[in-house]
Amino acid sequence: MTRSLARPVVCAVATDAAERAAHHRVRRAVFVDEQGIFAGDDLDPHDARDDVLHVVARVGDEVVGTVRLFPLDAQTWQGDRLAVLGSARTAGAGAPLVRFAVATAAARGGRRMVAHVQPANQRFFERLGWTAHGTEDYAGRPHVFMTIALAGDHQAPVLDEPGTQLGG
Repeated sequence: MTRSLARPVVCAVATDAAERAAHHRVRRAVFVDEQGIFAGDDLDPHDARDDVLHVVARVGDEVVGTVRLFPLDAQTWQGDRLAVLGSARTAGAGAPLVRFAVATAAARGGRRMVAHVQPANQRFFERLGWTAHGTEDYAGRPHVFMTIALAGDHQAPVLDEPGTQLGG
């Protein structure tokens, strides 16, 4: 895949069956085919919830990344299944996806977001304002439990991120 780094990454909540299918294709490519974390697929009961948001990141017309987010309670949201296709990682879709998830949860009344992050990605999340709170076993592998506040300074820059759209 050839792409210019100048092409914007546009993130939005999947609104139809085709976008949700693209979301799941990216997750399967990363978590099943590439990383071998899950056998067959990575679907779980969260995917069937009405309040789960399946987000896609596009470069041009191509879906290159995903993240899933959902409320744990009235103030806490969880972000997970952050995935960017290996062939598109140089497009820079990871940070816009994380920022979009944070902004979306904040816009829906969240005050804090949590994530279970693979250790290799801890510094990436820390650079985006997240705080690590120790390691744990998640999906059968070591992960770092991380949090970010959704109010105050984190919200305004997130919503103004070039190339990122707040979808609904």
